[in-house]
Amino acid sequence: MMQYLAHVFLGIGSLFLLLGSLGVVRMPDVFNRLQAGTKATTLGFLSILVGAAIMHPLWIPKLLIMAIFLVVSAPLSSHNLARASYRAGAPMVLTHEDAYSEVEKRPKEVE
Repeated sequence: MMQYLAHVFLGIGSLFLLLGSLGVVRMPDVFNRLQAGTKATTLGFLSILVGAAIMHPLWIPKLLIMAIFLVVSAPLSSHNLARASYRAGAPMVLTHEDAYSEVEKRPKEVE
């Protein structure tokens, strides 16, 4: 029974990783791509870690270290990449007003 549950988590994780990679390909600008890639792949990787923990309970301490590293590093790296892209003038698809433009000077968009 536990093996089936582990396989369900592995399948869910694989599905989220697939959807995250499709989001990276399909989104219109770098900011949306970062959001799609970071959120979906984080959830997918965590689901795979849960599936691995169910299959191999002795691996749980190592898997927890991996999960903590992922949960801490993924948002930080995504934020830094987005901020650097914003400062470099990456093209942005605006659906509403750019509220960050009042705080930070942005060069003209590079095409």
